[in-house]
Amino acid sequence: MWVSEDTRVIIQGITGSQGSYHAKIMCKDGVKVVAGVTPGKGGQMVHGIPVYDTVKEAMTQHKVDVSMIMVPPSNLLQAAIEAIENLVQTLVIITEHVPVHDTMKIKALADRQGVRLVGPNSPGLITPGRCKVGIMPAFLYGEGGNLAIVSRSGTLCHEMASNLTFRGLGISSVIGVGGDPIVGLNFVDALKFYLNDPQTEAVILLGEIGGRLEEEAANYLKSNAYPKPVFAFIAGRHAPKGKKMGHAGAIIQGETGSAAAKIAQLVEAGVTVAESLEALVSKVETWHLGRQK
Repeated sequence: MWVSEDTRVIIQGITGSQGSYHAKIMCKDGVKVVAGVTPGKGGQMVHGIPVYDTVKEAMTQHKVDVSMIMVPPSNLLQAAIEAIENLVQTLVIITEHVPVHDTMKIKALADRQGVRLVGPNSPGLITPGRCKVGIMPAFLYGEGGNLAIVSRSGTLCHEMASNLTFRGLGISSVIGVGGDPIVGLNFVDALKFYLNDPQTEAVILLGEIGGRLEEEAANYLKSNAYPKPVFAFIAGRHAPKGKKMGHAGAIIQGETGSAAAKIAQLVEAGVTVAESLEALVSKVETWHLGRQK
């Protein structure tokens, strides 16, 4: 797992209203938040967490595995570069409305340095009952299961997880890839990871209109004999072309990025696609009950 009970987290932007709020919740959930970083606020304490001016200072005092970044979009590029240059293993960028060119620079630098990038505009990562680096309500995510969720949308992810949990189906882990036009970790990366995860026996992809993440996942699955069942839902089936729906990346441009095109390619790749979240939950439940017989 990319995050576990041993994961040590710093929060860049911890002194802001959202950073402070989620730091408190994460500590309550048992996450090891070892430090916060806000330039000019070094020496302060937030919910008992020491604050440093720089990532470098924090890392001289603490072992750090993940940085959760919750700074304003205008400061995001500098914050991410600082974490990458100090070789923080994983960056989870919660911030939305990040300029596309800034994301491109961050992604290129992260790739060169071998740093795992999640987001921007990501709800985070969670291994239920063990660790959460993000903003998802942990109580919605049932632990001890064998279902992985990979989602562009935080809201869809929460709803899917709560419905599965209500039906007694536990979750192995969740990756929120983010809803921006360009993101770090994508569906293919997640599928490759879960291929070798012994706790995960099926993968659920929650996609939406716009971009090519879902098509890339379909191409990967068509080119590889993926041994685990893959389920999917694509939001935005009735969205008009050229109109952004929610996320910055959820926009149909020309003939690409439509829900119909994504669904057709996923079905061709052997993915079980549902027309609603409720139908998807039912399909996953049917698979789960079938394998118990």
